[in-house]
Amino acid sequence: MSAVPLSLYVHMPWCVRKCPYCDFNSHQRGSAAPPPGYIDSLILDFERELPSIGGREIESIFFGGGTPSLFAPEEFARLLEALRRLARVAADAEVTMEANPGTVERGRFTGYRDAGINRVSLGAQSFAPAALQRLGRIHAAEDTHRAAEELHAAGLVNFNLDLMYALPEQTLDEALTDVRIACALAPAHISHYQLTLEPGTVFHARPPPLPDEDAAFAMQRDCQQLLAGAGFTQYEVSAYARAGARCRHNLNYWTFGDYAGIGAGAHGKLTFAAPDDIVRTEKPRQPRDYLERLEPSPSDAPGRVGASDPVGARRRVPRRELPFEFMLNALRLNEGFALRDFERRTGLPGRTIEPALRRALARGLVDTRPDGWRPTELGSRFLNDLQGSFLE
Repeated sequence: MSAVPLSLYVHMPWCVRKCPYCDFNSHQRGSAAPPPGYIDSLILDFERELPSIGGREIESIFFGGGTPSLFAPEEFARLLEALRRLARVAADAEVTMEANPGTVERGRFTGYRDAGINRVSLGAQSFAPAALQRLGRIHAAEDTHRAAEELHAAGLVNFNLDLMYALPEQTLDEALTDVRIACALAPAHISHYQLTLEPGTVFHARPPPLPDEDAAFAMQRDCQQLLAGAGFTQYEVSAYARAGARCRHNLNYWTFGDYAGIGAGAHGKLTFAAPDDIVRTEKPRQPRDYLERLEPSPSDAPGRVGASDPVGARRRVPRRELPFEFMLNALRLNEGFALRDFERRTGLPGRTIEPALRRALARGLVDTRPDGWRPTELGSRFLNDLQGSFLE
């Protein structure tokens, strides 16, 4: 089996209310409680993935959504216990849960910690009341302050704050104020990314008034300087961390590692015996379809773990697509990538991408490093163009 690192992604797709900018697979639920039985379905889904995992150790687990914090700590405890019983999970595995500040009851973070969560990603997005209202968020800035205080009190100091900039009618001063407030809450990590209008969202259908390109770039540049001054080092396009607090799970994505995906709409990427035998997986997006596909069958009798085929679509990635697949993520990293990692993760020789790299070098979009390549400041600003140059 391949030595490529392995993570696990668990999708929990329900939200109290769908945000107008969100293009993730999330589904609004009138009552805040997710449907009963979903944890059992996740366990069965994982059992059916076990043959694909092949006894490999899981280095990180990420509970994403939707709003995973709609699930109770007891449900996370039961799920994590089952995952550790069924597969090898590293003793020091990073276990992240996304949380909405408006859905976490007082004192609940202690329960999540006791269940096995050791990292939390808190969806703050902004601290300006008008901005939160325009974004359709269900929480107030005070909820984020309270959640951060409770994370520290629970000993969950390794937490991330999600922030967006270039919001509707946002000014540079407002964007900087959001960053200052976020830093004052003492997170270990900040994700700071630009609001974009994604197809299929309310904002895409009815675009709000956004800052122009130059204003958005000024926000990005000045906020980066502010974050650096506060001790946050940028290591990826939108990721900033204090020393030792880089997100291990996301780094595995960005370095073309493997990840199994379970849950409605979850994606996965798995490498099999041959280094170039890479498979993309996708579970049914609609929770109803997903749950129906996981109805126990006779082959799921106790003691026959994984007897049924995995749920969802599976697609082998053609060799010709691997350079773009790898570069799509690796070029997001400030440090770039080592050529040997490209060869190890794709099974392709380094010369496969050298012509495109040389062209990007001539355009000032990439630079060399002792063992590989990295994007320049210009390349990071025009990242889509740079990534697109590696399409077949």
